Amino acid sequence: MPVDTKFRSDAPEIMDDFSLEGEVLKDALNKIADINRLLGGNKVTIEGVELLIKDKSKFSEISILDVGCGNGDMLRALADYGLDKGLRFKLIGMDANQYTINHAIACSKQYPNVSFICADIFKELKQERHFDVILCTLTLHHFKDDEILRLLSGFRKQAIMGIVINDLHRSRVAYYLFMIVCGVFRLNRMSKQDGLVSILRGFKMNDIMHYADRLDIDKHILRWRWAFRYQWIIPSV
Repeated sequence: MPVDTKFRSDAPEIMDDFSLEGEVLKDALNKIADINRLLGGNKVTIEGVELLIKDKSKFSEISILDVGCGNGDMLRALADYGLDKGLRFKLIGMDANQYTINHAIACSKQYPNVSFICADIFKELKQERHFDVILCTLTLHHFKDDEILRLLSGFRKQAIMGIVINDLHRSRVAYYLFMIVCGVFRLNRMSKQDGLVSILRGFKMNDIMHYADRLDIDKHILRWRWAFRYQWIIPSV
């Protein structure tokens, strides 16, 4: 029977256990970053950042928070982009798993403008903190609908320039293509299982438009991007 993608799944992912640690997790984090980079995922996020900061002076520091940063690959890509464009980026990665944060720190030693914090995002959103841009790359699907509404509401209060969301399109084609990717990249069991669940926890355009309606988000850009993901840009101004 074909996989059913009509509704978002609420099945848990192994990686959602924030106490998880070890080489299997490290391998999964690195493979996720590798696949995202090779399939153009980093470009999707950087395009969103470009749009939000296009009117910002190159002489001004631009603070960017990456929620659910994994091994920090997205921030390192942004650091390289900023260096190439002569931009002053202050890049912060946040994740709820301390082992993941430690791994991200180890991978980012050559990037002085990249830092990381281990924190519960829902607690952080209660703080009086602000960032120019908030990123959520392949992270939003880990949350249930009510949690997503809380997150987006909090992001909108803390993001001075806007939000860039890059996440999965829930699709049968994407599901079966990922099975092929598992073989090509020799993904471990956790990566394969979580990857398939992630796709089923991903989004269709109607889901995202529903969130926008619930939160009265009138000004935003929502586009489908390869490979089977949505780019959702929410300017603050």
